[in-house]
Amino acid sequence: MARKFIRRYLPDSHKIRDHKHLRLFGTLLHDPNLWHLNRRSASGAFAVGLFMAFVPMPFQMIPAAALAILLRVNLPISVALVWITNPVTMPPIFYFCYSLGAWLLDTPVHAVGYDFSWEWITTELIRIWKPFLLGSFLVATVCSAVGYLGIRGLWRWHVVRDWEKRKQERQKQKS
Repeated sequence: MARKFIRRYLPDSHKIRDHKHLRLFGTLLHDPNLWHLNRRSASGAFAVGLFMAFVPMPFQMIPAAALAILLRVNLPISVALVWITNPVTMPPIFYFCYSLGAWLLDTPVHAVGYDFSWEWITTELIRIWKPFLLGSFLVATVCSAVGYLGIRGLWRWHVVRDWEKRKQERQKQKS
């Protein structure tokens, strides 16, 4: 059940292998484990994708793909989950990460303007990098663990539920 639901939304593996940004991985993309959809690969892909989504760096999809290849988990899920942090959601998510890190380090939270310029990087980011990275790492780790355990639990729940349905159907046929 879960496999059918997820597979419905995944792109074709040949399209991904031929994607211009993923060509740098070469023949590594031909590993069939990167395209399998089972409990291990889906939960591992959620862990990788959710972790990389909260890492504050540009081009998060490339490290997510590299980790998926290294850990041999589902590549499309790993790369797709990185888009949780997109240009619309990134400022509030990263501000939350910064606030969490500042709270943990017991430092005051500065009102931070969000501007993509060299001046912003040299003034604001230099001042907030410690709490920002600490909060981002903590949120990434927690979300990764929750995603991993959540998908494993949901997958198990679907399997047990399907077993029970088949068992009930067999009992109905016998009587």
